Amino acid sequence: MLLAFITLSFFDVLDILLVAFLLYQVYMLIRGTVAINIFVGLFLFYLMWLIVKALNMELLSSILGQFIGVGVIALLIVFQQEVRKFLLHLGSRYNISQKFSIEKWFYTDEKSVKDKEIDAIIESCEHMSKSRTGALIVITKRTNLYSFADTGQILKARISSSLLETVFFKNSPLHDGALILDNNRILAARCILPVSDNPNIPGSLGLRHRAAIGISQMTDSHVIVVSEETGNISYVMGGKIKVKISSNELRSFLNADFSSFVS
Repeated sequence: MLLAFITLSFFDVLDILLVAFLLYQVYMLIRGTVAINIFVGLFLFYLMWLIVKALNMELLSSILGQFIGVGVIALLIVFQQEVRKFLLHLGSRYNISQKFSIEKWFYTDEKSVKDKEIDAIIESCEHMSKSRTGALIVITKRTNLYSFADTGQILKARISSSLLETVFFKNSPLHDGALILDNNRILAARCILPVSDNPNIPGSLGLRHRAAIGISQMTDSHVIVVSEETGNISYVMGGKIKVKISSNELRSFLNADFSSFVS
């Protein structure tokens, strides 16, 4: 009998679907981080407020309502890193400056240059793996990484295996930190990256791997890591990491073939 008084219009259904989609996106954004526990706690708090309000418990409802009233500000404070990550992803999808870049208009023979870069990266990673030289190489995609490049030394140099190995040589003043590749060039070295707070990262992975996962979570960049302890080469994208990959797998990933990539 109660259902007879419930009417759902097209916009009601659309409203429900949009809210469900937004909640799903928020979950995908913060899953695997400590923030997911805070989000669940806030959601349960809001659900309790709705139940108390429905039961006409005026005193408790008014007290809880005071906290709900400043909920937006609290969410911005608590989830400031996740909000920044969301805005970065949103901005990278509509990066007009890259679509109308002058370099793209006049840049020729991109494929051959790309192949040379891949060969140089793979050759340097193989050498650093054998010598167990730690390396952290960030490959820029759509998201602009100049804010991270500014934390290090701007180079804007051509990519070569000898230069990559020189940067990460243990006695080099540029070896401590990340190297950022952008627009077929070495943009900067000795850059500071955000470290992932994902509690599910294995303890065998050190700070270099956590930084690689962190920048891949915050941006759409891909990262190559060479372990100083084991010499293993890892590839990171979207917060997921594949460790101990071969040179052929690395070439496949750099050629944008991620069919064998697993988290």
